[in-house]
Amino acid sequence: MINIETPTYYTATKKYELSFPSLEEDLEADVVVIGGGFSGINTALELAEKGITNIVVLEGRYIGFGGSGRNGGQVMAGIGHDLEAIKADVGEDGLRRIFEISDQGAQIIKARIDKYAIDADFRHGYGYMGFNARQEKTLRAWESEFKKLAPHQEIEMLTGSDVKRIVGSDTYSCGLLHMGGGHVHSLNLLLGEAKALVSHGVKIFEYSPALEVSYGERVTVRTAKGTVKASKLLWACDSFLNKLEPELHKSTINTYAFQIMTEPLSDELIQRISPIRGAYSDIRPVIDYYRVTNENRLLFGAATPLVEHIPSDLKAWNRNLMLKIFPYLKDVKIDLAWGGPMACSANLFPQIGTLPGRPNAFFVQGYSGFGVTPSHIVCKVLAEGMSEGSARYDLISSVRRAVIPGKDQFRALLLTGGKCWHQASGYWTGRR
Repeated sequence: MINIETPTYYTATKKYELSFPSLEEDLEADVVVIGGGFSGINTALELAEKGITNIVVLEGRYIGFGGSGRNGGQVMAGIGHDLEAIKADVGEDGLRRIFEISDQGAQIIKARIDKYAIDADFRHGYGYMGFNARQEKTLRAWESEFKKLAPHQEIEMLTGSDVKRIVGSDTYSCGLLHMGGGHVHSLNLLLGEAKALVSHGVKIFEYSPALEVSYGERVTVRTAKGTVKASKLLWACDSFLNKLEPELHKSTINTYAFQIMTEPLSDELIQRISPIRGAYSDIRPVIDYYRVTNENRLLFGAATPLVEHIPSDLKAWNRNLMLKIFPYLKDVKIDLAWGGPMACSANLFPQIGTLPGRPNAFFVQGYSGFGVTPSHIVCKVLAEGMSEGSARYDLISSVRRAVIPGKDQFRALLLTGGKCWHQASGYWTGRR
């Protein structure tokens, strides 16, 4: 099992020293949120900006302990892995409407940073990288779609030697540059958003895991030393749900992703790796992703591509992947390695809505490893649904939440089968 307590790049370089008390009293609220990651904090902040400020956020550990504080920091376009997977649920028109909002995540993040003066090292520049002609065809289709969504942004298809203009690797035959995307220090972003949230009067409690939830016209959440009674509840635990709500537990399955951080590199080496000082990923069904950081380090991440397992030596495993892309980094030291779970849905699309028969119990989960940017879109839509309601909340919440049978007994086997299927299907969908 992975040691989730291992220091990460983000904990080593965070700029906000926030600390919140544990819940040791009985409170009344309009909304209680279980989970202090991007989903919980952002939904609460969206509600607070609408004037709903009597909110209590309960975090089982500390803000950013989960996936929001241990990811790649990639700011990418889109929601979900393949919108075609939800076409049967939303129809052609619904698919078009979801696609139209799918590019708004980066704009929301930048607006949030500007509004609250959050110091999160946001930097423009994203490269979607391809290895062959099949992937080049896919990237050219993406180029056309991205330009329709954001005609004002710099978006350019690169092939052959021109690829070196954005990344210093001989591995790729093509790449799509999208200057509207980029990367961010995700923990500093989250902590800055939490700081903004409490400025609205919202209460956050750390080390206050929910132990029991009682539903009804008023929902009661019990912790070890206190309770919160609220008109509405939001489950925002994602991969850290820990079976507390069985209805939600049965529709996601946890896989793992792993990252490394190099020692500080010279300006010349960083320029060679990334002339745009950007972020990158390939477009395979299970991607490698990486970016340079504000401190001249390379942060490199991946998940196991076929067989679901946790490598015994994360540094060595990830380093080997890094050297396939950048063999000239063979003498570079790896300072940190870490990883963590990510909750995947059957269709690899995030899930929002209300629990069956419980119209005041909302949920958000299942980002499937693609959460930093989409969470900012999804939670804006979710906050609409929790307040005044909206057509786009009705649309996204209509996507079916499929049960994953056998997920507890056969987790590794199911994930291995799923990865093998997606890798194989990638050959005829232009992703391999």
